[in-house]
Amino acid sequence: MLLLSPAQWSDYTLIDCGGFEKLERFGAYVLARPEPKAVWGKTLPDTEWQRQMHSCYTTGAGFGRMGKEDSGTWNRMKTMPDRWTIEYGKGALRFRLRLGLTAFKHVGVFPEQAPNWDYIYAAVRALPSERPKVLNLFAYTGAATLAARAAGADVTHLDAVRQVVTWARENTTLSGFDDIRWVVEDALKFVRREARRRNRYHGLILDPPAYGHGPDGEKWKLDEHLWDLLQECRKILLPDHSFCILNLYSNGFSALVADTAVTAAFGQVHGQESGELFLQDHFGKRLPLSVFTRFTR
Repeated sequence: MLLLSPAQWSDYTLIDCGGFEKLERFGAYVLARPEPKAVWGKTLPDTEWQRQMHSCYTTGAGFGRMGKEDSGTWNRMKTMPDRWTIEYGKGALRFRLRLGLTAFKHVGVFPEQAPNWDYIYAAVRALPSERPKVLNLFAYTGAATLAARAAGADVTHLDAVRQVVTWARENTTLSGFDDIRWVVEDALKFVRREARRRNRYHGLILDPPAYGHGPDGEKWKLDEHLWDLLQECRKILLPDHSFCILNLYSNGFSALVADTAVTAAFGQVHGQESGELFLQDHFGKRLPLSVFTRFTR
């Protein structure tokens, strides 16, 4: 099992984590957010957190539909804009992301995903096709889409939330890319239709949430629908010169679960690897945030 974390990213750092919170710098601004996996104590005193942070997120009371936290509030300690941009760059892979303070504590990027962006870029570059077709499901604000597009892929970006797709389009413009296919639809419904049409892809990127809803009210529940999705994805991934990456955030799923599910759906493949993505703070504490499995063939 691999343990992977972003390295040498000047626009992001995890400063400290603990007490079920994390203190992060995104570009010029420092934010404090809840983090249920930070079960240990903070290294820095609360006074130092207060001194550094520009804004702190306070969770809303109770839990909303299907266990999702209700929206909360950002409390500004210092002057900062509602929106700002950061850049990700590693070698020839470079793109820009517009960030913002959302009501659900997210800011528009999951920085622990940087190793997956590197993998996607390298996997696309290694394909023999002049412009490989890549499908990014549950694509959020599009960092993985930009990684694939930067490598020369013909990318289809799908998310069920129209506002998030609009955000991804902003990031594409900021990064100087174009020619991306935008789809607002339920992921499982779309993949089933692609399978019926015999459309095939060189790359699949899957980052499904624990819970979600399609634009027409379709319900998504990871433990109920993941297997169906993987079986349908098998039908649309080319048997040779292709890759697949699955990322899971649900606390109930391990890297071994992801690895076994993908192997059961796609069969044994050479080069399959699985593990955890984590962030490391300035004091060496490692914060695990998601599990992944991926392969090329």
